[in-house]
Amino acid sequence: MTIAGLKAQYALRGPVPQDVIEPIAFEPTAPGPGQVLVAVLAAPINPSDVLMLTGGYGILPQLPAVGGSEGVGRIVAVGDGVSHLSAGQTVLLPTGSGTWATHLVADAKRFVPLPPGADAQQLSMLTVNPATALLMLSEFVPLQPGDWVIQNVANSGVGGYLTQLARLRGLRTVNIVRREAAAAAVKADGGDVVLVDGDDLAVRVKDAIAGAPIRLGIDAVGGKATNRLATCVAEGGTVINYGLMSGEPCVVSPQSFVFNDLTLRGFWLAKWFRTAPREAQQALYGELTRLIATGQLKARVHATYPVERIKDAIAAAAAGERDGKILVVPAH
Repeated sequence: MTIAGLKAQYALRGPVPQDVIEPIAFEPTAPGPGQVLVAVLAAPINPSDVLMLTGGYGILPQLPAVGGSEGVGRIVAVGDGVSHLSAGQTVLLPTGSGTWATHLVADAKRFVPLPPGADAQQLSMLTVNPATALLMLSEFVPLQPGDWVIQNVANSGVGGYLTQLARLRGLRTVNIVRREAAAAAVKADGGDVVLVDGDDLAVRVKDAIAGAPIRLGIDAVGGKATNRLATCVAEGGTVINYGLMSGEPCVVSPQSFVFNDLTLRGFWLAKWFRTAPREAQQALYGELTRLIATGQLKARVHATYPVERIKDAIAAAAAGERDGKILVVPAH
């Protein structure tokens, strides 16, 4: 059986991410022993994926490379010796396997079976953003139901998951956005308080939650936004940074850092993977898969694009003013 495939490939990096990537025709190979051939159903475009195209991410694949770090597919064929997977089964694609393609082949042991009948587009976003949100909520500060958490860029992919996960755990959230138009979507995710960022943020936060202490802040911006978040956190609290959307280093004033005994930590999911026991990884993704498959956890999808329109998809993902994730959805 001959299959006509397409893959979004780049052979160089540059400042305009959509300029370096092209849809390339290829013929998927039959799976060898211990391998599986999968038809990709959906694969998101994450900020980290765009940074790989520009050269700004912490880990860069060798070139030429196929873009895409996560996704969901349906098994087309299995190679000799594969007994735990079968044709027609929906699976989570291996992390970093080049998922912006119509098809891919990889070792069968790298695929994770998913519940039948669940939303493939929602499950395609499972690996990166919800895991990042859940770990930042659980790994740094012991929180109890009723506690407050504050985050900026609350309308982002991670931010939306964090708001929903916090609500499921009985936590309350202060959600900071950069424009008023983003507030409605955050409230729809279950955000308790939604405010637009600004120099008087600490005063407005204190008024909104009647002076309740906030022990955990989550920052994706860096620059002076880190300090604005830090001024909202209680004495001895923790701020976690997981992104630098401003392009600037985190700034924290002596008032917050020294006199308020602030702890500033960084989080990178790739590093967590390198050190976390396999049992912890299985528990994390078991919980997230259940929540997504049952509809308790979901993300907004702004638009979908076939592989043929990968340039348009990257341009849309790199632009601001979006209300949700951009997905690559191959036209099979």
